[in-house]
Amino acid sequence: MVTANDTAPVLRPQAARAWMLVEALTLGVASTVHAGLLVPGYAHPHARTAEAVIAAVLVLASVETWLRPAHARPAAIFGQGFALAGTLVGLFTIVLGIGPHTVPDVVFHALLLATLVTGLTMAVRCRPV
Repeated sequence: MVTANDTAPVLRPQAARAWMLVEALTLGVASTVHAGLLVPGYAHPHARTAEAVIAAVLVLASVETWLRPAHARPAAIFGQGFALAGTLVGLFTIVLGIGPHTVPDVVFHALLLATLVTGLTMAVRCRPV
């Protein structure tokens, strides 16, 4: 008997790894911006630290897909879930006026949320290898 899960696509470790590395690179660049290194006037130490931690978790989850390809799906779900939760906290601080709340910050968070939700949705909808 064929179940709905049998027809779901398999999450390929290479795809999960690439997606998370792009997300990590994006957060790494944002962290560098908030360190005041790339664009003057956007330094924010708390945002810099949060983005660096989230990027590191995504890199570690990506490494897990390389070291243990059979765990690509749970690694992708965990890494992107963690990144999504952290990004939502960042968006919440913007709304409260605690964190940086410039137009570029809001746009960045919106695009990052879309990317993370897409990646997480792909990982959850896929069946294990």
